[in-house]
Amino acid sequence: MTLLINIDVPDVDAGVRFYTAAFGLTVGRRFGTDFVELLGWPAPLYLLTKAPGTLGAGGDPRRYDRHWTPVHPDVVVDDLDTAVARAVGAGAVLEAPARDASYGRIALLADPFGHGFCLVQFSARGYDALLND
Repeated sequence: MTLLINIDVPDVDAGVRFYTAAFGLTVGRRFGTDFVELLGWPAPLYLLTKAPGTLGAGGDPRRYDRHWTPVHPDVVVDDLDTAVARAVGAGAVLEAPARDASYGRIALLADPFGHGFCLVQFSARGYDALLND
């Protein structure tokens, strides 16, 4: 089994600019002008141009203002403060600044297309800190 991550954006070139600058991803392949593969995470990220208002899964119209979705990427980083500064510098919106958690530190952000994501810096125990030993 393989995991692929697909993110709809209104402009694939703007998406490439953001995701390469924010996370250091690189362009793997371009499939025409509206579909790009980005590499550098454990799973490839595919950006697909989809116009605002077109229907997505479930018949919901696509929108690129800030929206909530129950599925979002958590990007694990070595230095949370540096990663937040890099993402914000690339155009992300910081929605909740870095805070301590039992498993490390976490910050909540959104990309320029309204998709939320978290940056996480794990402590030595990581999510194991949540276990009742």
